[in-house]
Amino acid sequence: MNMNRFFVYFAISLGLAGCNTSTSYRGQWSDQYGSYTGAQPSQMQYGTMDAANGPARNMAVLLPLTGDGAAAGRAVRTSVESAILQNAPQNLSVTFYDTGMDATTAINTALASNPEVIVGPIFANDARTLRAMKPSSLPAISFTSDATAIGDGVMTMALMPTNSIEAIVQEMSRDQVSQFIILAPNTDAGQMMAGAARAAATTYDIPVAGVFFYNERDTESIKNTIARASMNAPRTAANNRAREILSDILTNEPLTPEEKASLSDQLTRLTRDETLGPLPYNAVLFLGSADDTRSLASFMRYYGVGARDARFYGTALWDGTDITRDFTMSGAKFATLPDMSAEYAIVYENMSGNMPTRLATFGYDATNLAIGMMYSNQEPAAYLLNPGGYIGIDGAVRLRPMGNSERALRIVELGGNGELRTVRNAPTDFITPIYQLEPTRISPAREMELQSAGINPLNYINIPTRLRGKYKAKTYGVTAAPATTTAKPTVVGVIASDETTTVTDPDFTPVVRETVGRTYIDAVEINE
Repeated sequence: MNMNRFFVYFAISLGLAGCNTSTSYRGQWSDQYGSYTGAQPSQMQYGTMDAANGPARNMAVLLPLTGDGAAAGRAVRTSVESAILQNAPQNLSVTFYDTGMDATTAINTALASNPEVIVGPIFANDARTLRAMKPSSLPAISFTSDATAIGDGVMTMALMPTNSIEAIVQEMSRDQVSQFIILAPNTDAGQMMAGAARAAATTYDIPVAGVFFYNERDTESIKNTIARASMNAPRTAANNRAREILSDILTNEPLTPEEKASLSDQLTRLTRDETLGPLPYNAVLFLGSADDTRSLASFMRYYGVGARDARFYGTALWDGTDITRDFTMSGAKFATLPDMSAEYAIVYENMSGNMPTRLATFGYDATNLAIGMMYSNQEPAAYLLNPGGYIGIDGAVRLRPMGNSERALRIVELGGNGELRTVRNAPTDFITPIYQLEPTRISPAREMELQSAGINPLNYINIPTRLRGKYKAKTYGVTAAPATTTAKPTVVGVIASDETTTVTDPDFTPVVRETVGRTYIDAVEINE
């Protein structure tokens, strides 16, 4: 079982189809969410020695301890146990129930023990089953990031995809991105994440120039997707036509030495570049895994889209992956959680022999939140839905009535050497609302053809004025007028400063483009 499936935040049970349907809430989980007072986040409160003299308290923990998800379940169990050993009063009883083989039976057994709170489960389907079976008043703190699986007192400590996507789109707005394209896996989750990106783009007033889906881990699909997203065919055709015009003029027209030098220099430049004209966007948002992102970025460079053309942005799916050591991705930004607590990491490693993952930190905070709820003087809903939120080992977090979490994220930049440079620290409170997107109201996005006004080769070459009516060219790659005005074309032209400049022979022969002989681009095989 690939552990990355579980330990990259919102990769956990990310089946998000149907998230546009709002969850219905019964009773207190919506009623108890009072008006926001602008309070600072609270430190998570734990049991006290005095509390230990009271009646016995009962917590149930639902985790997959056998089966395919056992590794994830064991990671959370260790974090739950560490929180209990450090913070729980002696009168707290905690029982683990295995959802790995039969979640329904595990949930039935747990509910029969009359717990005051449930921690878990991890996966979306198990969370749905629990929501259907439990009393609506019984709180459960799960770890699914599927917005359709929560509600009615089933909450989640997981990082919601919308948080990471909205945070990075907001950073794109700060970077003054004028238009961007979305590259997402062709899955239900990918379509929902693309929908979140489109919603965020609307919120922060950044036009989307195109939405493209690819098959995960499929090199041919990724290559074909980038060929379309990079406008490779029309930009190549525009380059070829521009070269034809220059070659024809140099071969057939009477020219001054200065004109010959200028046209010859332009032809040389175009021969080196292969493509012509700008893209109708200046940023790319990658919504897939780090491995797919590296392949996509490699093909973008192969098709002539470099760092000078578009900035790269990603999500928390990049965190903890090899992409941080890819020097070709230097300067790319993504949204992620604050650095993990070093003190907690030592405790966890001493208990398990392994370094903790973010899923483990979610489990630790969920357990402490549950303990604080049981030993507080507040009603469960009022405590858990504290509008000011709480400070955990992953920074500021708060739970919302619909069950989703809001986590304060930082923005980091890849340095290409494994190090991350923090360019914007995570907010420390929710006094100013961090997010505007509602996870339960996101609709899946459809593929959207690149919006481009096209490329006319004559806009990018400088030919003598007397010949402009004679040489024609069509506009390549027209789909639709972009939502914003694109940059004015830059005319490539060099005028000879004197008659000693080298001039192409009058019997000019058009230059034949050198065939690209690359077989590998950044370890991605290219099958031509």
